[in-house]
Amino acid sequence: MEFFEESIILSGEDDLIRLLGIHDKNIKIIKSYFDVNILVRNGEIKVTGEKSKAESVCKILRDMINVIDTEGEISDQKVVYLIEANKTNYNIDYNEILKDVIVTSASGRVIKAKTVGQKRYIDMINSKDITFGIGPAGTGKTYLAVAAAVNAFRKKEVERIILTRPAVEAGEKLGFLPGDLQDKVDPYLRPLYDALFDIMGIENFMKNVEKQLIEVAPLAYMRGRTLDSSFIILDEAQNTTNEQMKMFLTRLGYGSKAVITGDITQIDLPGDKKSGLKSVINILKDVEDIGFMFFHTSDVVRHKLVQDIIKAYERFEAK
Repeated sequence: MEFFEESIILSGEDDLIRLLGIHDKNIKIIKSYFDVNILVRNGEIKVTGEKSKAESVCKILRDMINVIDTEGEISDQKVVYLIEANKTNYNIDYNEILKDVIVTSASGRVIKAKTVGQKRYIDMINSKDITFGIGPAGTGKTYLAVAAAVNAFRKKEVERIILTRPAVEAGEKLGFLPGDLQDKVDPYLRPLYDALFDIMGIENFMKNVEKQLIEVAPLAYMRGRTLDSSFIILDEAQNTTNEQMKMFLTRLGYGSKAVITGDITQIDLPGDKKSGLKSVINILKDVEDIGFMFFHTSDVVRHKLVQDIIKAYERFEAK
């Protein structure tokens, strides 16, 4: 077994504290993944261990330093992501991921891709007329699509933003909900409202809704329409039937762009209905200017437990 040793010297005490985390939390996370020795002394971190493992840890530590230089801090969530990403792609350049700003929110917060998968997704949205974002919860499929839509709207690349979802019950019945039809379907559209509120601000969002420049509506409302110069997002597409998916995709007009998001492991359709999202992967896989982005658990940007939960379900279902 070939051993390896390398020292990483930090420029200041503050950088070292941010790198280590509270009570050395970040270093403990790294050591839970890699059997290496990490010694911290006098502003220097020395990594010793089996060559491939120690080299990976040094690469992760340098990536962490780059994140701190760019963002001023690093969360334990990002530490876990850098570990997962380096396990699958040793040559990852995290600075490249952090470089491009998708859009700035109403509060001034800069929205960027946080993972390699998210960066590929945004690049695909920018270069393709139709993009499918498929993967587990927490990968930013919907939020990033909304961010890209707002960016295109602000740049006047499109005249309207249209967001839609199928109103399919997830173990609940629409009929039992109070109010008229709009009141009944609004809960299904809430994640889309939340993303728009966060990025555009409520006041700006409401003004554009009044001008009919932004529309959030159930999928059934799309039938019979031709959507020109629009950025259209179909969310929760795993709950569309084949007929609904075909109907939606054929609404696309001139100067428009569409993003379809969904998780094929969370289908709420009745047992005799086939998911339009599952079918379309094979139907359109060879059509030019349509992109498919398949997210993985390493792209989950919620609490680390979300990754663990998804992996546990995958193992259970594999049995």
